[in-house]
Amino acid sequence: MKFRKSAAMAAVSALALTATACGGENSSAGNDAKAPAATESAKTWKYPVAKDAQVEGSPAFKAAKARGKLIIGAKSDQPYLGFEDQATKKRSGFDIEIATMVAADLGFTPDQIQWKSFNSDQRETAIAQGQVDYYVGTYSINSKRKKKVGFAGPYYKAGADLLVRKDEADITGKTSLTGKKVCSIKGSTPLQEIQKPEYGARVVELGNYTDCVKQLLAGRIDAVTTDDSILKGFAAQDPTRLKVVGEPFTTELYGIGVDKQDKALRAAINESLTKHVKDGTYKKIYNSTLGLSGSMYTEPPAVNNY
Repeated sequence: MKFRKSAAMAAVSALALTATACGGENSSAGNDAKAPAATESAKTWKYPVAKDAQVEGSPAFKAAKARGKLIIGAKSDQPYLGFEDQATKKRSGFDIEIATMVAADLGFTPDQIQWKSFNSDQRETAIAQGQVDYYVGTYSINSKRKKKVGFAGPYYKAGADLLVRKDEADITGKTSLTGKKVCSIKGSTPLQEIQKPEYGARVVELGNYTDCVKQLLAGRIDAVTTDDSILKGFAAQDPTRLKVVGEPFTTELYGIGVDKQDKALRAAINESLTKHVKDGTYKKIYNSTLGLSGSMYTEPPAVNNY
Protein backbone atom coordinates (compact mmCIF):
# COMPACT_ATOMS: atom_id res chain seq x y z
CA MET A 1 0.00 0.00 0.00
CA LYS A 2 1.32 3.43 -0.89
CA PHE A 3 0.13 7.00 -1.22
CA ARG A 4 1.56 9.50 -3.70
CA LYS A 5 0.84 13.13 -2.87
CA SER A 6 0.38 15.91 -5.40
CA ALA A 7 -0.04 19.63 -5.22
CA ALA A 8 -3.68 19.25 -6.09
CA MET A 9 -5.87 20.40 -3.25
CA ALA A 10 -9.49 19.63 -2.56
CA ALA A 11 -11.66 22.06 -0.65
CA VAL A 12 -13.51 20.60 2.27
CA SER A 13 -16.88 21.97 3.14
CA ALA A 14 -16.87 24.62 5.84
CA LEU A 15 -17.65 23.39 9.28
CA ALA A 16 -21.03 25.06 9.33
CA LEU A 17 -21.70 23.99 12.85
CA THR A 18 -25.13 22.54 13.20
CA ALA A 19 -26.87 20.39 15.74
CA THR A 20 -29.72 18.08 16.42
CA ALA A 21 -30.32 15.13 18.67
CA CYS A 22 -28.48 11.84 18.67
CA GLY A 23 -29.96 8.44 19.26
CA GLY A 24 -28.35 5.62 21.19
CA GLU A 25 -27.33 2.20 19.95
CA ASN A 26 -30.90 1.13 19.29
CA SER A 27 -32.70 4.44 19.17
CA SER A 28 -33.57 7.00 16.57
CA ALA A 29 -32.69 10.64 16.91
CA GLY A 30 -34.88 13.64 17.23
CA ASN A 31 -34.66 16.23 14.48
CA ASP A 32 -36.26 19.36 15.82
CA ALA A 33 -33.17 21.14 17.18
CA LYS A 34 -32.21 24.35 15.43
CA ALA A 35 -28.74 24.65 13.99
CA PRO A 36 -26.63 27.36 15.65
CA ALA A 37 -24.83 29.89 13.53
CA ALA A 38 -21.25 29.19 12.56
CA THR A 39 -18.73 30.74 14.90
CA GLU A 40 -15.36 32.35 14.31
CA SER A 41 -13.81 29.13 15.59
CA ALA A 42 -15.20 27.20 12.65
CA LYS A 43 -12.40 26.52 10.19
CA THR A 44 -12.17 25.71 6.53
CA TRP A 45 -9.02 24.07 5.26
CA LYS A 46 -7.91 21.90 2.38
CA TYR A 47 -6.62 18.36 2.43
CA PRO A 48 -3.91 17.33 -0.06
CA VAL A 49 -5.41 14.67 -2.30
CA ALA A 50 -3.02 11.83 -3.11
CA LYS A 51 -2.45 11.46 -6.83
CA ASP A 52 -2.59 7.90 -8.15
CA ALA A 53 -3.01 6.45 -4.67
CA GLN A 54 -2.70 2.67 -4.64
CA VAL A 55 -4.10 0.30 -2.03
CA GLU A 56 -3.12 -3.02 -3.48
CA GLY A 57 -5.31 -5.95 -2.57
CA SER A 58 -8.31 -3.94 -1.35
CA PRO A 59 -11.59 -4.93 -3.04
CA ALA A 60 -13.34 -1.83 -1.70
CA PHE A 61 -10.65 0.50 -3.03
CA LYS A 62 -10.68 -1.22 -6.42
CA ALA A 63 -14.47 -0.87 -6.65
CA ALA A 64 -14.35 2.79 -5.59
CA LYS A 65 -11.74 3.61 -8.24
CA ALA A 66 -13.83 1.86 -10.89
CA ARG A 67 -16.98 3.79 -10.02
CA GLY A 68 -15.11 7.06 -9.50
CA LYS A 69 -16.67 7.60 -6.09
CA LEU A 70 -16.00 6.55 -2.53
CA ILE A 71 -19.10 5.53 -0.57
CA ILE A 72 -18.79 6.43 3.12
CA GLY A 73 -21.25 5.58 5.86
CA ALA A 74 -21.79 8.25 8.52
CA LYS A 75 -24.26 9.61 11.02
CA SER A 76 -26.43 12.50 9.89
CA ASP A 77 -28.04 13.58 13.16
CA GLN A 78 -25.24 14.05 15.70
CA PRO A 79 -24.23 17.59 16.70
CA TYR A 80 -20.66 18.48 15.76
CA LEU A 81 -19.94 14.82 14.89
CA GLY A 82 -21.92 13.79 11.83
CA PHE A 83 -24.72 16.06 10.68
CA GLU A 84 -26.55 16.64 7.41
CA ASP A 85 -28.20 20.00 6.88
CA GLN A 86 -31.60 19.18 5.42
CA ALA A 87 -31.74 22.41 3.42
CA THR A 88 -28.30 22.28 1.80
CA LYS A 89 -27.59 18.53 2.15
CA LYS A 90 -24.08 19.44 3.30
CA ARG A 91 -22.38 17.28 5.92
CA SER A 92 -20.32 18.63 8.80
CA GLY A 93 -18.69 17.56 12.05
CA PHE A 94 -15.74 15.71 13.53
CA ASP A 95 -16.52 12.32 11.99
CA ILE A 96 -17.26 13.87 8.60
CA GLU A 97 -13.89 15.63 8.59
CA ILE A 98 -12.03 12.48 9.67
CA ALA A 99 -13.73 10.54 6.87
CA THR A 100 -12.93 13.25 4.31
CA MET A 101 -9.31 13.45 5.45
CA VAL A 102 -8.90 9.70 4.95
CA ALA A 103 -10.63 9.92 1.56
CA ALA A 104 -8.07 12.49 0.42
CA ASP A 105 -5.23 10.12 1.27
CA LEU A 106 -7.01 7.45 -0.76
CA GLY A 107 -7.08 9.84 -3.71
CA PHE A 108 -10.69 11.06 -3.57
CA THR A 109 -11.82 14.69 -3.52
CA PRO A 110 -14.89 15.78 -1.51
CA ASP A 111 -17.05 15.80 -4.65
CA GLN A 112 -16.09 12.17 -5.19
CA ILE A 113 -17.64 11.13 -1.88
CA GLN A 114 -21.14 9.69 -1.65
CA TRP A 115 -22.49 9.73 1.91
CA LYS A 116 -24.91 7.15 3.27
CA SER A 117 -26.54 7.05 6.68
CA PHE A 118 -27.79 3.98 8.52
CA ASN A 119 -29.40 3.24 11.85
CA SER A 120 -26.87 1.95 14.35
CA ASP A 121 -28.15 -1.62 14.18
CA GLN A 122 -27.72 -1.67 10.38
CA ARG A 123 -24.04 -0.80 10.28
CA GLU A 124 -22.54 -4.29 10.29
CA THR A 125 -24.87 -5.41 7.51
CA ALA A 126 -24.12 -2.34 5.39
CA ILE A 127 -20.37 -2.91 5.71
CA ALA A 128 -20.49 -6.68 5.17
CA GLN A 129 -22.70 -6.33 2.10
CA GLY A 130 -20.48 -3.68 0.52
CA GLN A 131 -23.07 -0.90 0.71
CA VAL A 132 -20.27 1.37 1.96
CA ASP A 133 -16.51 1.32 1.48
CA TYR A 134 -15.98 2.35 5.09
CA TYR A 135 -18.02 3.73 7.97
CA VAL A 136 -17.19 6.63 10.31
CA GLY A 137 -19.84 7.46 12.88
CA THR A 138 -19.30 7.11 16.65
CA TYR A 139 -18.74 3.41 15.99
CA SER A 140 -17.40 1.74 19.13
CA ILE A 141 -15.01 -1.16 18.70
CA ASN A 142 -16.17 -4.21 20.64
CA SER A 143 -15.78 -7.99 20.50
CA LYS A 144 -19.29 -8.63 19.19
CA ARG A 145 -18.84 -6.31 16.23
CA LYS A 146 -15.34 -7.58 15.47
CA LYS A 147 -16.87 -10.96 14.63
CA LYS A 148 -18.68 -9.31 11.71
CA VAL A 149 -16.55 -6.35 10.55
CA GLY A 150 -12.99 -5.05 10.72
CA PHE A 151 -11.94 -1.77 12.32
CA ALA A 152 -9.25 0.77 11.53
CA GLY A 153 -8.25 3.03 14.38
CA PRO A 154 -9.19 3.79 17.03
CA TYR A 155 -9.36 7.47 16.14
CA TYR A 156 -11.12 8.68 19.29
CA LYS A 157 -11.46 7.60 22.91
CA ALA A 158 -14.93 8.32 24.22
CA GLY A 159 -16.67 7.41 27.45
CA ALA A 160 -19.97 7.86 29.23
CA ASP A 161 -20.09 11.30 30.80
CA LEU A 162 -22.59 13.84 32.09
CA LEU A 163 -24.08 16.97 30.54
CA VAL A 164 -25.22 19.51 33.13
CA ARG A 165 -26.26 23.13 33.35
CA LYS A 166 -23.42 25.62 33.26
CA ASP A 167 -23.98 26.74 36.85
CA GLU A 168 -24.18 23.19 38.24
CA ALA A 169 -21.73 22.76 41.11
CA ASP A 170 -22.97 19.63 42.90
CA ILE A 171 -22.47 17.11 40.08
CA THR A 172 -18.76 16.48 39.61
CA GLY A 173 -18.75 12.89 38.39
CA LYS A 174 -20.30 9.46 38.80
CA THR A 175 -19.98 9.48 42.58
CA SER A 176 -22.16 12.57 42.94
CA LEU A 177 -25.32 11.23 41.32
CA THR A 178 -27.11 9.78 44.34
CA GLY A 179 -30.68 11.05 44.26
CA LYS A 180 -30.07 13.10 41.10
CA LYS A 181 -32.42 12.84 38.11
CA VAL A 182 -30.36 11.66 35.14
CA CYS A 183 -31.81 11.29 31.65
CA SER A 184 -30.85 8.92 28.86
CA ILE A 185 -32.77 7.35 25.99
CA LYS A 186 -34.76 4.15 25.86
CA GLY A 187 -32.88 1.08 24.68
CA SER A 188 -29.45 2.73 24.82
CA THR A 189 -26.24 1.41 26.35
CA PRO A 190 -25.81 4.58 28.48
CA LEU A 191 -29.28 4.01 29.95
CA GLN A 192 -28.33 0.47 30.96
CA GLU A 193 -25.15 1.80 32.56
CA ILE A 194 -26.73 4.61 34.58
CA GLN A 195 -29.43 2.26 35.90
CA LYS A 196 -26.82 0.30 37.85
CA PRO A 197 -27.40 0.59 41.63
CA GLU A 198 -23.86 1.86 42.22
CA TYR A 199 -24.77 5.28 40.80
CA GLY A 200 -27.86 5.83 42.94
CA ALA A 201 -29.43 7.99 40.23
CA ARG A 202 -33.13 8.59 39.65
CA VAL A 203 -33.22 7.59 35.99
CA VAL A 204 -35.48 9.30 33.45
CA GLU A 205 -36.08 7.50 30.13
CA LEU A 206 -37.01 9.58 27.08
CA GLY A 207 -37.18 8.94 23.34
CA ASN A 208 -34.24 11.07 22.22
CA TYR A 209 -31.48 13.28 23.58
CA THR A 210 -33.11 16.48 22.34
CA ASP A 211 -35.91 15.89 24.82
CA CYS A 212 -33.40 15.10 27.57
CA VAL A 213 -31.59 18.39 26.94
CA LYS A 214 -34.86 20.32 26.92
CA GLN A 215 -35.71 18.81 30.31
CA LEU A 216 -32.24 19.73 31.57
CA LEU A 217 -32.51 23.35 30.48
CA ALA A 218 -35.99 23.57 32.00
CA GLY A 219 -34.62 22.38 35.35
CA ARG A 220 -36.72 19.22 35.43
CA ILE A 221 -33.71 16.91 35.52
CA ASP A 222 -30.16 17.30 36.79
CA ALA A 223 -28.04 15.67 34.06
CA VAL A 224 -28.00 13.86 30.72
CA THR A 225 -25.72 10.89 30.11
CA THR A 226 -24.32 9.29 26.94
CA ASP A 227 -20.91 9.20 25.21
CA ASP A 228 -18.93 12.34 25.98
CA SER A 229 -18.39 12.98 22.26
CA ILE A 230 -22.14 13.40 21.78
CA LEU A 231 -22.51 15.50 24.92
CA LYS A 232 -19.70 17.78 23.73
CA GLY A 233 -21.78 18.49 20.66
CA PHE A 234 -24.71 19.65 22.76
CA ALA A 235 -22.40 21.75 24.94
CA ALA A 236 -20.88 23.36 21.83
CA GLN A 237 -24.39 24.09 20.60
CA ASP A 238 -25.26 26.06 23.75
CA PRO A 239 -22.00 26.82 25.62
CA THR A 240 -23.44 29.60 27.77
CA ARG A 241 -25.95 27.27 29.40
CA LEU A 242 -24.45 23.76 29.18
CA LYS A 243 -21.22 22.00 30.03
CA VAL A 244 -19.80 18.49 30.09
CA VAL A 245 -18.55 17.39 33.51
CA GLY A 246 -15.45 15.86 31.91
CA GLU A 247 -15.07 12.76 34.08
CA PRO A 248 -15.86 9.77 31.82
CA PHE A 249 -16.77 6.60 33.68
CA THR A 250 -16.71 4.06 30.82
CA THR A 251 -14.38 3.61 27.83
CA GLU A 252 -15.49 3.55 24.20
CA LEU A 253 -12.92 3.40 21.38
CA TYR A 254 -14.29 4.71 18.08
CA GLY A 255 -13.11 2.90 14.98
CA ILE A 256 -13.62 3.13 11.22
CA GLY A 257 -15.59 0.11 10.08
CA VAL A 258 -14.42 -1.83 7.01
CA ASP A 259 -15.09 -5.26 5.53
CA LYS A 260 -13.61 -7.86 7.85
CA GLN A 261 -11.46 -9.38 5.08
CA ASP A 262 -10.18 -6.06 3.67
CA LYS A 263 -6.91 -5.86 5.56
CA ALA A 264 -5.33 -3.65 2.89
CA LEU A 265 -7.91 -0.89 3.28
CA ARG A 266 -7.70 -1.15 7.05
CA ALA A 267 -3.92 -0.67 6.89
CA ALA A 268 -4.28 2.31 4.55
CA ILE A 269 -6.74 4.04 6.86
CA ASN A 270 -4.52 3.37 9.87
CA GLU A 271 -1.61 4.94 8.00
CA SER A 272 -3.72 8.01 7.25
CA LEU A 273 -4.85 8.40 10.86
CA THR A 274 -1.32 8.02 12.22
CA LYS A 275 0.09 10.52 9.73
CA HIS A 276 -2.46 13.22 10.49
CA VAL A 277 -2.19 12.91 14.24
CA LYS A 278 1.54 13.57 13.80
CA ASP A 279 1.18 16.48 11.35
CA GLY A 280 -1.46 18.30 13.44
CA THR A 281 -4.39 17.95 11.03
CA TYR A 282 -6.30 15.75 13.46
CA LYS A 283 -5.95 18.35 16.20
CA LYS A 284 -7.25 21.10 13.89
CA ILE A 285 -10.28 18.98 13.09
CA TYR A 286 -10.98 18.34 16.76
CA ASN A 287 -10.57 21.98 17.82
CA SER A 288 -12.97 23.17 15.12
CA THR A 289 -15.68 20.65 15.98
CA LEU A 290 -15.86 18.86 19.32
CA GLY A 291 -13.31 21.24 20.81
CA LEU A 292 -15.85 24.07 20.62
CA SER A 293 -17.47 22.56 23.70
CA GLY A 294 -14.49 23.77 25.73
CA SER A 295 -13.09 20.27 26.11
CA MET A 296 -9.32 20.18 25.78
CA TYR A 297 -7.71 18.20 22.96
CA THR A 298 -6.07 14.92 23.85
CA GLU A 299 -4.15 12.74 21.42
CA PRO A 300 -6.10 9.63 20.36
CA PRO A 301 -4.90 6.11 21.17
CA ALA A 302 -2.40 4.52 18.84
CA VAL A 303 -3.99 2.59 15.98
CA ASN A 304 -4.24 -1.17 16.29
CA ASN A 305 -5.17 -4.11 14.08
CA TYR A 306 -8.78 -5.04 14.75
